[in-house]
Amino acid sequence: MTNAEKYLDLPLEDIIGDRFGRYSKYIIQERALPDARDGLKPVQRRILFAMYQDGNISDKPFRKSAKTVGNVIGNYHPHGDTSVYDAMVRLSQDWKVRNVLVEMHGNNGSIDGDPPAAMRYTEARLSPIASELLRDIDKKTVDFTPNFDDTQEEPVVLPALFPSLLVNGSTGISSGYATEIPPHHLEEVIDAVTMQIDKPESTIDELMTVIKGPDFPTGGIIQGVDGIKQAYETGKGKIVIRAKTEIEDQRGGRQQIVITEIPYEVNKANLVKRMDELRIDKKVDGISEVRDETDRTGLRIVVELKKEADSQGVLNYLFKNTDLQISYNFNMVAIHNRTPQLMGLKKLIDAYIHHQREVVTNRSKYELKKAQDRQHVVEGLIKAISILDEVIATIRASKDKKDAKNNLIGQYTFTEAQAEAIVTLQLYRLTNTDIKTLEREAEDLEKQIKELLTILNSDRKLLSVIKKELARVKKTYADKRRSVIEAEIQEIKINLEVMIPSEDVVISVTKEGYVKRTSPRSYSASNGEPPGMKDTDRVLKIFNGNTTNTMLIFTNKGNYLHIPVHELPDIRWKDAGQHVTNIVSIDKDESVVDAMVIEEFKSNEYLLFFTKYGMVKRTELSNYKAQRYSKPLMALKLKKEDELVDVYITDGNKDIFLATNIGYGLWYEEEEVSVVGQRAAGVKAINLKDEDFVVSGFVKEKEERTEVVVITNRGAVKKMRLESEFERTSRAKRGVVMLRELKSNPHRIIKALPVNQTDLVWMEAGKGKEEVIDPEKLRTADRYNNGSFIIDVTTEGPIIDAWKRKKEED
Repeated sequence: MTNAEKYLDLPLEDIIGDRFGRYSKYIIQERALPDARDGLKPVQRRILFAMYQDGNISDKPFRKSAKTVGNVIGNYHPHGDTSVYDAMVRLSQDWKVRNVLVEMHGNNGSIDGDPPAAMRYTEARLSPIASELLRDIDKKTVDFTPNFDDTQEEPVVLPALFPSLLVNGSTGISSGYATEIPPHHLEEVIDAVTMQIDKPESTIDELMTVIKGPDFPTGGIIQGVDGIKQAYETGKGKIVIRAKTEIEDQRGGRQQIVITEIPYEVNKANLVKRMDELRIDKKVDGISEVRDETDRTGLRIVVELKKEADSQGVLNYLFKNTDLQISYNFNMVAIHNRTPQLMGLKKLIDAYIHHQREVVTNRSKYELKKAQDRQHVVEGLIKAISILDEVIATIRASKDKKDAKNNLIGQYTFTEAQAEAIVTLQLYRLTNTDIKTLEREAEDLEKQIKELLTILNSDRKLLSVIKKELARVKKTYADKRRSVIEAEIQEIKINLEVMIPSEDVVISVTKEGYVKRTSPRSYSASNGEPPGMKDTDRVLKIFNGNTTNTMLIFTNKGNYLHIPVHELPDIRWKDAGQHVTNIVSIDKDESVVDAMVIEEFKSNEYLLFFTKYGMVKRTELSNYKAQRYSKPLMALKLKKEDELVDVYITDGNKDIFLATNIGYGLWYEEEEVSVVGQRAAGVKAINLKDEDFVVSGFVKEKEERTEVVVITNRGAVKKMRLESEFERTSRAKRGVVMLRELKSNPHRIIKALPVNQTDLVWMEAGKGKEEVIDPEKLRTADRYNNGSFIIDVTTEGPIIDAWKRKKEED
């Protein structure tokens, strides 16, 4: 055979598909998922069987774990010793397994996630209840299969005289399948199995009168009976597990939260660390100390509170933001008939009952054969004793044992088994008492055979045997329920004042999007200096606010960022802030238009938006209160090329003024803009010419006299009285001209700003020159005036931006 003939020419996807299919089948059936009958994964089954075979059981002394691990690897499970030892350790951890199957001496890990001692240090043996899983395994109750090297046989499944899958639960991830079955209370599970044996058509509601729900080894409070019911019906469902907590009063009017039980599979050390981090990071106000006081008497975590702290509020915050409360998702997948199946409660119980039928039937057949064989021998012995002298004479006349047996079979029609028993009979057995013992044994055997035949011939009797065995296990091993079940999932309401210490702060936002909060002390120490920022940047807004407030930042793309003030970086006034992208990510070409600090999202206040291409939108402020704010949210819907120009908070009774680039101004009442939803686009604000666009939009009080400063691209500035130069008209009109049109090099408006005596106006030229104007020093002009030139644009470049600031800020 040539080298070329050795290889097959096959597509790669066929090979990978085939190999991965085999691998998947192996890890589904032989590794990660439990069997529906005995509730064990193969490695667990092999550990228990190896310990049983070695006589390492509950009434014998402990043995080194390393010896068991060696036996398992050498005889049944050819994998790494670590994986076998880890599985063995888990079976001994009473915070992971409801009824431990392995008893261990030495360090077997802890609820804090500490690793167990190496297997050479620890000692183990089977727990008493584990023996119930293996009981009668030597009575041919289950099938055996050759081990990996065909030198021994191992059980395919254990007899499992109690429903281990529901009692201890299981968790595992295989290929395409995962399982998450919670532990349950032994007594309740056995009662449910008994109920289903008595009444196979029992409904889930009926079964749930005895099996209330999961019972975790770590206790805790389970919320959500509907989730439990759904899981029992379908195999999938969701519940909430909450720690058991108590609020205790201390001296001096203080209180403390004491935690005595934590949710299942939560690492206690990590939980304590997380709660302490919340205290250190000041994410929650009111915690003075977090202590782990767990000792040999039991678990105890103490959260000491400050005086006047809202204890229930702090506890709710901890439930929401730590593993003090977790969600648990049922996913009851098990191997049934060699196939992974999602199984509800009835199906799991049926699988167990079917398995027990087979176990009890096989055991009864085994015991029947043994009893019949013994009965046959006892009959022979009784018959031999009745003709004892002849039997002795026959044996004495024989040459050897074999000859004696043949002579007995030939002369007295004994069978081979009877003849063997007679020739090996000890002389003391010929006493009168022993003959009576044989007769009593014959009677007992007759009774036993009758009983076993009844079991094999009567389904009712078979089921009563199963129930009797379960009742014995229940009586011997059942303990008190640890988890408390509550019908409803309690909604957690968090009071903002609990989370955040109420502190007054100064907030700054720059044009380039740098934000920060600063203590009033740091602000005062700056002696009126502007906040730290880049040379090219400028202040957009400065607010006096509180850490309990919310800041809304609006961008040119019509988005807004909802940022609680306490989440803003706390930075000194003279240091640069942090870019808003570090808090909420925005696009590279997205810029900040405006910002505002909101104390309360009132429904009788509105946000008014003006866009570049002449749209206006009015929406209730309360619509902008967000629950999830990790990404930019839509403030208004914009057409493709449109941009947000200005945004204001109003009470709904203001006047609106818009100015366009070419020089049109339009004034009308806010009531003309109907109120729409948060994601709407709004209505037409002004009727624009083709090449025109809105440069400014603002609101004013109806009765208030307003002066408007207009800045043009040619560096000219003028001040107008709005009421004398314009008439209040209606929405969506073109408005009136507020510049004199020039044929060559006409003026174009950059900004139109409402001003009063406390304002200063800034203008910026293309080459970076900035000029400050005090509006009070400007003469009032009419609509047809083009204003006074302030900056020479021939040398400094055209005006690109203008804004106003309060005099005291400068």
